[in-house]
Amino acid sequence: MFGSIDKSKGFLFSTHDLDQSLRNTVQKMRQEVEGLDANRLLSTAPEDLSRYLVEKYRIEPIQLRRDDWYADHQDVPVDVRHDPMRWIDDKSRPVMVPGERFEVRVPFEGESELFYARPNTMTTSPPRAVIERNELVLHYDSPSDTPRDVRPLVDRALVEIEQHLGWQRTMLDAHNNALPGAAAQAIQQRRERLLAQSQRAASLGIPIRRRDNAPKTYAIPTARKKAAPALPPSTTAPFTPEPTWAMEQYEQALKIMQDMALVMERSPEAFKGMDEEALRQHFLVQLNGQFEGKATGETFNMAGKTDILLREGERNVFIAECKFWKGPKAFGEAIDQLLGYATWRDSKTAILVFNRGTDTSTVLSGIDTTARAHANFKRGVNWPHESGFRYVVWFTATAIPTAR
Repeated sequence: MFGSIDKSKGFLFSTHDLDQSLRNTVQKMRQEVEGLDANRLLSTAPEDLSRYLVEKYRIEPIQLRRDDWYADHQDVPVDVRHDPMRWIDDKSRPVMVPGERFEVRVPFEGESELFYARPNTMTTSPPRAVIERNELVLHYDSPSDTPRDVRPLVDRALVEIEQHLGWQRTMLDAHNNALPGAAAQAIQQRRERLLAQSQRAASLGIPIRRRDNAPKTYAIPTARKKAAPALPPSTTAPFTPEPTWAMEQYEQALKIMQDMALVMERSPEAFKGMDEEALRQHFLVQLNGQFEGKATGETFNMAGKTDILLREGERNVFIAECKFWKGPKAFGEAIDQLLGYATWRDSKTAILVFNRGTDTSTVLSGIDTTARAHANFKRGVNWPHESGFRYVVWFTATAIPTAR
């Protein structure tokens, strides 16, 4: 976190700016995210990666262990040339007399470099001390003939040090509290960029081959903690981006089904005796004609069987249910059923409602009222056709918005 600095003069909390150091720490975290191998990042659960980054770049405030402090006493010669109680003509050279040294050591927990970091609030006369390993060391020398009362000096010094540590603690708490959001944002931004790049590469229609010397990993060296956290486990298999069905394809599928519904409306006698399965087959024929036979009926997907499922490679990209209108309650259950079939990958779905014997306006009103009252309803989307509706709802299992 902190660079090499000159600490020889013993002044605490005055060598470098803590605020700038904290900004540098967040920047290093972002650099680590940017430096991770793309496959490693995409194959690691974002929540696990975020926890790793928060643990690694979290900075614990210093805690003085006053209960474990101890003192030592030595006979030493002391320099009295600056002693105001003595008249010394020549102060250019040391004047040594018999004396004594009290050394008070206070163990602490936390990063020792913080003792040299300047908080946003400070005094004009910072405290002095020596930092040795995990101990704060206070030295007090005095001549044997005029010994000093050390205890008040120790207490005053520790009060000043604790005051500066408190100012630091406020800044460190803010840094630590902001880390989860900063880590999640950095991960999300790079994931989105990598997935967009992957989709653009796939759209070329040209096999992609990486250079053998392409960089695989990058790690920011750190000496911030004795035991650095390890990256969460990740599969070694190449990452396969989740298929994202382009909106124009989704619109095309909806138009195909809307056109088929229009055919049924114009030729009701041809379809009046068909059940849901038979009606569904007509939609499947039209979809397969446009999407190269990728639409299947009664395909198992997550919680149960769905009526129409469109696949891209090994992944589902579109799910639709076929239902006869049996009232608002049944339609609400159809929404639940569709959400039960869907996974977070299935972002585009539809419900085809067939009506026999109920006034069309009643059905349309019931659909709209039920959909908007559903617990997962997010917002309505403009749908120009007079016999349909379009909504955005939440897939609550993962809180990912999916258009239905």
